[in-house]
Amino acid sequence: MAMKFTELHKRKAERLLDATRKAARPGGLDGSASLDRREQRRLDQAAGLVPFAVKLNQELVAQVRDHAERSGQPLNDAVAELLRRGLAG
Repeated sequence: MAMKFTELHKRKAERLLDATRKAARPGGLDGSASLDRREQRRLDQAAGLVPFAVKLNQELVAQVRDHAERSGQPLNDAVAELLRRGLAG
C-alpha cells in the first residue's frame, strides 16, 4: 500500500530526529563524555545508592536547594546530610 505524501515526509522527519538524538554527544559544556544510563545505574548500585522519590512541599524543596547551593554540595549530598542530621537528633 502506498503512503500518502505527508506520511512519507513525517516518517522521514522522525528518522532524522532519531538520528540527531543518537548522534548528539552526551556530556557537559566542556564536551566531556558522560556515562550512559545503564553504566551510571551499575555504578550507583555498586556504591549502594538507591533511587528514592518523595513528594515534598514546594517551599521545603526551595529551602533544600538553597541549603545545597550555600554549602556547595550537589543536591543528593545535601539531602543525605539533612536526613542524617534529622534522624540522629
